Parts: sequence; structure tokens; C-alpha cells
Amino acid sequence: MLRNEMYSKKPILVILAAGMASRYGSAKQVECFGPFGEKIIDYSIYDAIKAGFGKVVFVIREEFLEVMKTNVGDKLPDSVEVAYAYQDFDLKKFGVDRVVERQKPWGTGHAVMSAEQEVDRPFCVINADDFYGYDAFQKMATFLQHQANDTEMALVGFEVGNTLSDFGYVSRGVCEVNATNHLQSVTERTNIYRKASDIVYAQEEIETMLPENTRVSMNFWGFTPKIFEIARALFPDFVKQNHENPKAEFFIPDLPDYMVKQGIANFSVLPTDAKWFGVTYKEDKDQVQQSIHQLIERGDYPQRLWPEKKVVDESIYLDF
Repeated sequence: MLRNEMYSKKPILVILAAGMASRYGSAKQVECFGPFGEKIIDYSIYDAIKAGFGKVVFVIREEFLEVMKTNVGDKLPDSVEVAYAYQDFDLKKFGVDRVVERQKPWGTGHAVMSAEQEVDRPFCVINADDFYGYDAFQKMATFLQHQANDTEMALVGFEVGNTLSDFGYVSRGVCEVNATNHLQSVTERTNIYRKASDIVYAQEEIETMLPENTRVSMNFWGFTPKIFEIARALFPDFVKQNHENPKAEFFIPDLPDYMVKQGIANFSVLPTDAKWFGVTYKEDKDQVQQSIHQLIERGDYPQRLWPEKKVVDESIYLDF
């Protein structure tokens, strides 16, 4: 596809929905939070469509297909193109001959790689279980439509103080940002929590403080298909180094961090002061429901996101 053709189409939204939800305990991707059974993922898609996205790609486990179609995909407006990609244990398609026994796939970077066949233009990656708000989608859509290219990509940077759970630790990509709001590095921290009035992350039993306004990645990235080339180059070596570690994960932030440090691409950090909420733990559910109710009461969202689709009996058209 020629460059002008690629950028003339509406950007794609890639939703990572193959997670095992080990801390939550069930398939939170299809947990109901809105008044008509809406999921968090529904609100993200609603905001994305409003902001100008034209296609949605769900990255899921193959056995989850019918659940995702019935609960989410089939309810979306017909004007939105919908596709599904599978994150699985087949490493050969990524140039890895080694057979590795694992209980779960290889993380968010691996999930993005799994969507390659459905992505032909600038795209945004988000988590299925995070509520980001319209501001994030609007800023990213504008960037992807007017600024993105193979050397200029982006992420939405949330303030870490706006992204924590009251019920346990969270994982965030901690960003180092320069004076021009460009990413210098991003490091995945898997154990961030509040301790009294402070925010800390723990690593090997050592706690390090984080300022309240530290920019973090919530896996809200803006890429071009160039990212697949980078991922394919790095992933085989990652598997080689970590094949005996069943918990090793190939994280999305590893890719931009590498690209920035190698001078391959710049990443603009699109700031937002929006308050994130999500369901890392079962105890988060009540707060998420209350937050969505407040947004509906404020007029940010309609009571029912998607109009009920009429079922057409196609048999009436067969005799002509």
C-alpha cells in the first residue's frame, strides 16, 4: 500500500483482550458495568469511534471468539469494521523454532505482533479492561491522522497518581520524558502501589518513590506497521533468553524503548490529566460501576451505548 493510501484511511484500534485475568479471577473483558450490560471495552470503542477510528481489532484467545463476538463485536454499529486476531503459543510464525511449554502467552508485545495481518495503517493499542476516557482517544486519533509516520509515533501519558487501584499493586510503564514531551525511556514496573501518602514501586524488596505526576504508559500506544518489523527482530532473541522462565513477558514498552535508544523513531508523549479506572481486582468493580454511572449522569455517555440491532429474516429474500 502506498503511503498516501495508508494515511488516508481512518486509524485502527487494536484491543488486547487475551489476558488471563489472574488477579481478577474471571473474564473481566466481558464483565458488565453499564446500565444495559456495557463492558469497559464498549466505552473505549464508543470513544474511539467518536474520535475518528474506523476499524476495531480484538486480540483474543481463539477459544474466546464466540464469547467476544456475542458480548461485544456483534453489537457494534455496522459502520465499524471488526476483526479478530488470535494470540496463541505458535512461535513458528514469528521465526522461533523452539518449543516452549507455558501456561499463558508471551505478554503484550507478543499480543501486538499477533494482530499484524489485520493492520495496514496507523493504529492505536489499548487494554480491554482499562477505562481511558475520550480525551485520550481524541488526542491519539488526531496524532495518527496528521503526524504519525515510521519515525514519529506516540503514547498517551497518564499521571501515575491517577492510575492506581485501592486494592493492590499495579503494573505501569514508567516514562522518562524530556522538555519537548518526547519519550526518553520507558521501564515496565510491575509492583506500584500507595504507601501512606507516597507512591512507590518495589523491585527485589527495595522500594523507590515515584512523584504523583510521573507520566506512565497505560498501554495506550500509537504506532505505524513499522512496529511489527521491530518486534519480529527482537522477539526470537527474547524467547531464546527466557525460554526457561515461565513468567517472562515480552512487553510493549520494550519496543518503543529500543526504538528511541537506537534512534529509529521518536515517541511523543501526549499528556492527559484524565483519571483512569479499571478492574485489576474484584474489589475494583463497585468503584468502576459508580464512576460510569457518574459519567452518564454528567452526560458524557448515553444510558445505552449501542442501539439494539434488528434481526432480519433473510429467508424472505430467497424466493425471487
